[in-house]
Amino acid sequence: MGRVGWGYMFENLQERLEGAFKTLKGQGKITEINVAETVKEIRRALVDADVNYKIAKDFTDRVREKALNTGVLTAVSPGQMITKIMHDELTELMGGKESDFNIKGAPAIILIAGLQGSGKTTFTHKLANYLKTKKFKKPLMVAGDVYRPAAIDQLMVLGEKIDVPVFADKESKDPVGIALAGIAKAKADGNDVVIIDTAGRLAVDEEMMNEISAVKAKTNPNEILFVVDSMTGQDAVNTAKAFNERLNFDGVVLTKLDGDTRGGAALTITYTVGKPIKFISSGEKVDTLDIFYPERMATRILGMGDIVSFVEKAQEQYDEKKARELEAKISKNQFNFNDFLYQLEQIKKMGNMKDLLGMIPGMGKALKDVDIKDDAFKKVEAIILSMTPEEREKPDLIDGRRRQRLAKGSGNTIQEVNAFIKQFEEMKKMMKSMQKMSAAGRMMKGMPGR
Repeated sequence: MGRVGWGYMFENLQERLEGAFKTLKGQGKITEINVAETVKEIRRALVDADVNYKIAKDFTDRVREKALNTGVLTAVSPGQMITKIMHDELTELMGGKESDFNIKGAPAIILIAGLQGSGKTTFTHKLANYLKTKKFKKPLMVAGDVYRPAAIDQLMVLGEKIDVPVFADKESKDPVGIALAGIAKAKADGNDVVIIDTAGRLAVDEEMMNEISAVKAKTNPNEILFVVDSMTGQDAVNTAKAFNERLNFDGVVLTKLDGDTRGGAALTITYTVGKPIKFISSGEKVDTLDIFYPERMATRILGMGDIVSFVEKAQEQYDEKKARELEAKISKNQFNFNDFLYQLEQIKKMGNMKDLLGMIPGMGKALKDVDIKDDAFKKVEAIILSMTPEEREKPDLIDGRRRQRLAKGSGNTIQEVNAFIKQFEEMKKMMKSMQKMSAAGRMMKGMPGR
């Protein structure tokens, strides 16, 4: 089963921690013995997740000390208390709170650094798209890798896809000159952010460090972001330390979080380097870039979901005018297959389905062994798209003969078509009754004495 989305890179750690907390489940109080057993299991889980042993020991020592000194409130079980302490300590370990991102300037200059293959070029284009669509900026990308023509070509292709200009000079081997020319071009064209993609090598070396240090010195960037492949584990932390000693970068970007990584780098890179993780990225798709929130990551590691991120993703797709129209149609029992198809499209825009459902508290564990594919809605869509415009507008028209046609046209069985239409009708009834209950509740609130 393929894993998609950064929520699942901690799957094994999540299971191990849950096993550790079982030691305290059903216990009436916290004692030195049961806390010691729990903390020992937590430490093992962290080390297995590629967390440095010394960091894991310091972390669990703090958890142990807080657990023994806190005491247990009457309404809170020892298991709940240790989970709360773990949540707070994990949040602190990963930086405490989300970090600011400085894009003030005329133009603001962002320098991207990292090893070859870390995902710098892909991140550069994701960041440009993020700044354009979320921050309403007018970015320019600069292709500063003078050694790999393929990297320049890649950035230009990616720039076309998101309609963001790219400055490149394939004839030049001077990264400083290219960066300065790119900034001049941005000023002339009215671009308010310049993102400079730089060259990397397979390992840290002096020539690369001198080169990017020179680019930093001449461009005076607002932000220097170090991009690291999270799948390299503790090597990512060591590379970050080497880059930070030379560049004193402002923040870290963790890429490839959809791979089979154990998560140790994400947990400890801020603690080790003293710089915040600012963005996390998974996959190749342009919209798979997220601001890093330590508290939310801690919540997900502990299997508690991430309802805040789920709601934010939903709000990004929310159209108030369309929502009012749908509400009116539901009240008149006029919700049809076109409306249903529109709702499916909004859900798909939010991202990978399994990752989305994993944000809902309690769902991550329930879905652990369930394979929810990106094309989960394809059968339903095929049935709807096989309908005539009139059938989509008026579901009641679809009789037995039409259902046979829909089954053939969509590549489904007649049983699957019948099941979908039945589910659609039941959903309509439920939406109608929920709307009535909501209206009744609003009326009750307006009654005297309430």
